[in-house]
Amino acid sequence: MNLFAQIMHLLHKEITLEWRQRYAISGILLYVLSTVFIVYISFQNISPQVWNVLFWVIMLFASVNAVMKSFVQESGYRQLYYFQLLHPIAILLSKMIYNALLLLVLGVLTYVALSFVAGNPVQEAGSFALALFLGSTGFSITFTFVSAIAAKADNSSTLMAILSFPVVIPILLLLVNLSAHSIGLLGGTDIGDKIMLLGAVDLILVALGLVLFPFLWRD
Repeated sequence: MNLFAQIMHLLHKEITLEWRQRYAISGILLYVLSTVFIVYISFQNISPQVWNVLFWVIMLFASVNAVMKSFVQESGYRQLYYFQLLHPIAILLSKMIYNALLLLVLGVLTYVALSFVAGNPVQEAGSFALALFLGSTGFSITFTFVSAIAAKADNSSTLMAILSFPVVIPILLLLVNLSAHSIGLLGGTDIGDKIMLLGAVDLILVALGLVLFPFLWRD
């Protein structure tokens, strides 16, 4: 079985397990909707600046809750089974792709819910959608690989926070700037450079994960 076929089989497995064990995604959806409701009852009038920050704060914590379980839920016996049959790169890429799709769906849900209760300040939907796609991809890559490291270290949540913090901060700064441009808060700025920079960060993180994960998987 080639690498692409392995990725597709693992991706199908991830989707099937999530559909059978809907308590995980239900908990994440509850978190998103309850947070948006708290925002609704706490603020009388939300400015575009506050809307922008709140959106990415909700996305950040929803991403942590959604992706943290990537390797934690895999038992030692299942990992040994994967080790004998599958290429480690196929395992990592399948989880990254699945988590990116999951975070993209959560991002759309957060956008719809927040726009419903606090208005929609987005003026350029295309650039905001691109920022959401790149942000979901960046969060997925970062937290998936850090989850793999934390699973090898007795699932240390402290280790996950320490490792992900230096990587997530630059991604968040770029995302806030990109979405601020789509809202109209940074008119006249060169958005193309920020898009290419964020895309380059995602590619670098993928490359590092592909290089380092096989060594981690053999441990």
